[in-house]
Amino acid sequence: MADTPPSEKTPRASIDRLPGSPKPSHDDPETASATGLDRTLSARHLQFLAIGGTIGTGLFLGTGQALATAGPGSLLIAFVFLGSVVFAVMAALGEMAAYIPVAGAFTIYASRFVDPTVGFAMGWIYFFSWSLTYALELTAAGLIIQYWPGASDISIGVWIAVFWVVFTAANYLPVRWFGEFEMWFSSIKVVTIVGFIIFSICVNAGVGDQGYIGFKHWSDPGAFASYLVDEGGPTGRFVAFWSVLVTAGFSYQGAELVGVGAGECADPRKAIPSAIKWTFSCIFILFVATVFFVGLNVPYTNPMLGNTGYDASASPLVIVARLAGVDVLPDIINAVLLTAVLTAANSNVYSSSRIVVALAEEGHAPKWLTKTNRIGTPYLAVAFSAAFGLLGFLNLSQDGKLVFNWFLNIVAVAGFISWSLICLCHIRFMNALKFQGLARENLPYRAPFQPYLSWYGIFFTVLILLTSGFTVFIKWNTSNFFACYISVILFLALYVGHKLICRTKVVPLKEVDLAKGCVDFQQ
Repeated sequence: MADTPPSEKTPRASIDRLPGSPKPSHDDPETASATGLDRTLSARHLQFLAIGGTIGTGLFLGTGQALATAGPGSLLIAFVFLGSVVFAVMAALGEMAAYIPVAGAFTIYASRFVDPTVGFAMGWIYFFSWSLTYALELTAAGLIIQYWPGASDISIGVWIAVFWVVFTAANYLPVRWFGEFEMWFSSIKVVTIVGFIIFSICVNAGVGDQGYIGFKHWSDPGAFASYLVDEGGPTGRFVAFWSVLVTAGFSYQGAELVGVGAGECADPRKAIPSAIKWTFSCIFILFVATVFFVGLNVPYTNPMLGNTGYDASASPLVIVARLAGVDVLPDIINAVLLTAVLTAANSNVYSSSRIVVALAEEGHAPKWLTKTNRIGTPYLAVAFSAAFGLLGFLNLSQDGKLVFNWFLNIVAVAGFISWSLICLCHIRFMNALKFQGLARENLPYRAPFQPYLSWYGIFFTVLILLTSGFTVFIKWNTSNFFACYISVILFLALYVGHKLICRTKVVPLKEVDLAKGCVDFQQ
């Protein structure tokens, strides 16, 4: 990504402007937090906050079923393609967040740059996504622990309660301590994936029971599988490829959390561009390398890929080890899965609480949610967000599981809604800069290939969002239809309800607020 530093000849606290254009009053990011949040997060904290929220069950578990559905070639292409879409989103977010680093970032951008109603609907759907994911991760942690002998005698409810207390309490620590905690635990996942890649290279080269593998499985049974229609034909292979795009998108969700923590960043003009670049590069390389080597070493017809559990037995990483004859790895992977889920749960509470703070800042939620304690923690917002984790107890009853699964369907594609609106906000941001006479060349970070890259992001996120449940039209199921599109339905309900009550309008470019929270980025 292109990181363009401001000119040293430009006066401090100003940027090049067209003659006669108004001059905004730039707030100092060190002291101007309207909510009292503590600005002590560094670039590495932002990076690992996003990594902790992104690398989880989607990569460790979901890729197995996706491989069985589409084959290694389609799976690899899906992750590379979705990576390019995430690049567009991250670049757009980075330019805005480096200039206006506020808590909850893109929720506020949607309200200021587009329409308050868009900010309201986007903020709440994103909040529900992460707060409900907290309940999912707590439940998954209990299921993962039950993989070990003896642990199955303890009710999942006990583990949900224990982890809820621990990770809710962790979010009341000073944000700098929280950042360190998240960084070290997220590092375990990164080290594990790197170790798996090295292990997979050795297995592929012949270290294991299967001998030399190479690209043998790409020839037999093949690189591309068919799904639902046209068995063995191009239509079936395309349907298979498109069906795993949602899996790839779900795996990448969380990369945008770099922007959520912008309001608590110590030096946003340097930290945010650095965090954006390193976060995307790290996640993209790890994800693509993992699915590539899983696809090399496991044929997509392997029956173990159909396991839909939450513990190590469902992980394609474990399947690679078992085929190679390495029996000790499943326990190690299960332990890593546990840390992956728990660090994700930790970042879930953080992100959802900062989003609700942003909503309150813009008048879309009660103002009391912005209150902070003496160390800068929005304690009421944390309590409000963490309370949704208690929904995990629904899994203790059979009827509750049905309700819980519907809640989880909100999570599945809500990220695509946020990604598309982040790109839309960026296009409006660039147009507002131009209209108000602000020179984009002197921003602390400039997204490359604009405005084409943001339009690219909008087009494909909306397309994938609208077609995410296309398989229900091939084989109709009314329940599955609503399950696939519950996020879209909820977003439209929030949008229409707010629009009818508040009668908001699209913000004219001349009235877009580019001053509030703007960073004094000049040297």
